[in-house]
Amino acid sequence: MQSNIKDLATMPVGRLLWRYSLPAIIGMMVMALYNCIDRIFIGQGVGPEAISGLAVTFPVMNLSAAFGVLIGGGAAARTSILLGAKDHEGAERVLGNSLLLTLVIGTLYTSLFGIFVDDILLAFGATAVTLPYARDFMLWIIPGMIVINITFSFNNIMRASGYPVKAMVTMLIGAVCNVILAPIFIFWLDLGIKGAAIATDISMAISAVFVMRHFFRKDSTVRFRRGIYRIRARVVWAIVSIGAAPSLVNAASCFITMQLNQSLLRYGGDLDVGAAGIFITYSSLLVTFVVGLGLGMQPIVGYNFGAGQLGRLRRVYTLAVVVATVVCSLGCFVGLTFPGVIASVFTSDAHLIDVTANGIRIAMVAFWGVGFQIVSTSFFQSIGKAGKSIFLSLVRQILFLCPLLLILPLRYHLDGVWAAFPISDGMALVCTAVLVIIQFRQINNHVRQSL
Repeated sequence: MQSNIKDLATMPVGRLLWRYSLPAIIGMMVMALYNCIDRIFIGQGVGPEAISGLAVTFPVMNLSAAFGVLIGGGAAARTSILLGAKDHEGAERVLGNSLLLTLVIGTLYTSLFGIFVDDILLAFGATAVTLPYARDFMLWIIPGMIVINITFSFNNIMRASGYPVKAMVTMLIGAVCNVILAPIFIFWLDLGIKGAAIATDISMAISAVFVMRHFFRKDSTVRFRRGIYRIRARVVWAIVSIGAAPSLVNAASCFITMQLNQSLLRYGGDLDVGAAGIFITYSSLLVTFVVGLGLGMQPIVGYNFGAGQLGRLRRVYTLAVVVATVVCSLGCFVGLTFPGVIASVFTSDAHLIDVTANGIRIAMVAFWGVGFQIVSTSFFQSIGKAGKSIFLSLVRQILFLCPLLLILPLRYHLDGVWAAFPISDGMALVCTAVLVIIQFRQINNHVRQSL
């Protein structure tokens, strides 16, 4: 049975966060497993150079995701706020405008990626050795990028409109398909790295059918109907102003990964780029869990903010921060204690395992604090504080990590590249804490005045 939208205002926040976050976490982890499964099969079945080639495609995929969450992330948050304010018609206009924006923007960027694929991959760190692998993957994944964004974006809107379990199931359907199809295309049909891309395209298309079918049902909280597709500047601005924060996170990740790959090539080589790919995959699994927690928190915070229930808003945020910190701390412990085991999941190459283990030991020293920042960014996004959410989205990667990746390697070489991660994590943690304290002082004052 699906959670009723009214539960967002009445159910105890602990149970509510569990109800919404568990499906969101499972759904997000399932999506992370798409990439993880591909990397494991490619690393074990094709070779270390293929892992490095796949790592070069990460920035392009992040850039594609940035366009997707610009619409999907903003639309989900805006839907929750409007439903909390009892503006059902406004929530459906958000749905209709989101569909048109996704199709138009998706067509533009996939066309550009297809035309300039080699130039883009070379800019992001491809070499003569890794470019063929990266190109094979990208040429087959590009046609499916619009479908991937539709799946992600409207799955978030489905969750935000009161269907967390259904959102999870639609993602599970695609993931199961990918687990089945990836080894068939990579090994049985002997398509190698391009087989991984084809399997992902087919699996995401299947998920997209289930997601979009939901919004044509007459009993859905918000649904596609005549009159909601006309583009309205006010609706578009409401979507993109909130969605800008998670979008900038992905865009920043794209350019940071480009800079990271260039630094690793300068002070190391192709295997070091592959090591970074393994580290990013492992840390992304942990980040994905926390992002799923934030997505589950988002409709609760957004609805109660719209309804003026600020006490409930404060309690659910605090609980989400505690859970996120525990998860990131455990991930940090495993990374520091068993880095070689993590690397061996993705490759059997002894040299690549050693290089990866060294990088993970350095990069994850301060990872325990990342969960607090991610949940806080999602919190500001949920209450419509776009400026603060955007700032927190950029502070870790652009303000701190980017300069550190340029400065530290000059003295510490390869270790300096890896050390940029924990230093930027610690500095971002301080900035996040300051903004959160200021925001909750304002909320506490508002609650006292309303008593």
